[in-house]
Amino acid sequence: MGLTDNMRGALWMALSMTSFVVNDTFMRLASDAVPFYQAIFLRGLMISIGLAAIAWSRGHLRYRPAQRDWGLIGLRTLAEVIGTLLFLTALLHMAFANLSAILQALPLTVSLGAALVFREPLGWRRLTAILVGFVGVLLIVQPGTEAFNLYAVLGVATVLVVTVRDLSARRLSRDVPSGIVALAAALGGTAMGAIGVAATGEWAALAPVSWIFLGLAALCLMAGYTASVSAMRSGEIGFVAPFRYTSLLVALVIGLAVFDEWPNTLALTGAVLVVGTGLFTLYRERELTRRTTLGLRIR
Repeated sequence: MGLTDNMRGALWMALSMTSFVVNDTFMRLASDAVPFYQAIFLRGLMISIGLAAIAWSRGHLRYRPAQRDWGLIGLRTLAEVIGTLLFLTALLHMAFANLSAILQALPLTVSLGAALVFREPLGWRRLTAILVGFVGVLLIVQPGTEAFNLYAVLGVATVLVVTVRDLSARRLSRDVPSGIVALAAALGGTAMGAIGVAATGEWAALAPVSWIFLGLAALCLMAGYTASVSAMRSGEIGFVAPFRYTSLLVALVIGLAVFDEWPNTLALTGAVLVVGTGLFTLYRERELTRRTTLGLRIR
């Protein structure tokens, strides 16, 4: 029996999330021998070349977005660059799975942001779920305890910046090729890495293993981008989106197996709250879409 569109979309989403986490793993492994901004620049350069080739082969480079869309692409790219800087800084200084758990709050912040910025409906059930999810984030970050540090705050800041990125993408015209958007983000990251290298003057000759780590990170990130687009174009979003939480499971396994890290009980409890409320929020959004289509009202 062949795969349904929903099953295919779920597999693409799981592959996408796994690819992103494996990319993070290779970037952290490379950080032992590669200066911070040099790693960002080289990975960005590799990704830019790969995405440019894909965009050219698909004819995306001939597309000319409207001025409004260029503005949104610019805003999204800026948010992507800042988010990358914050995320990688946090990644190098805090537990792998803890940071991944904080990022699972993204569906909650996007829902809240869409309600505040775009006046999208947000009933009391989803608002309650979002508030509970934020309590989960506090349990992961654990302010006032020995487990708390500045880098956990950077993880939370990453979520806020990426929320801006995703909200700006929501307003892009449907005919804007995803390849153009991804390439703009890659070029922005490469430019940020180049500026960082110029400002710090840090550049090192790389051993073969460092090149391998950076090359695999770039391949994984490209695979993640591609699989993410395929996931959103296969099956129902309400069915596919919850599989984004695959990333937390993969991060827990890699954190333990590669970095010998495991979240404490409070952080695990917080992760469960964040994932649970995120799943509920996605479910309610799916119901909202379905009932709106039927001309009904949901709260």
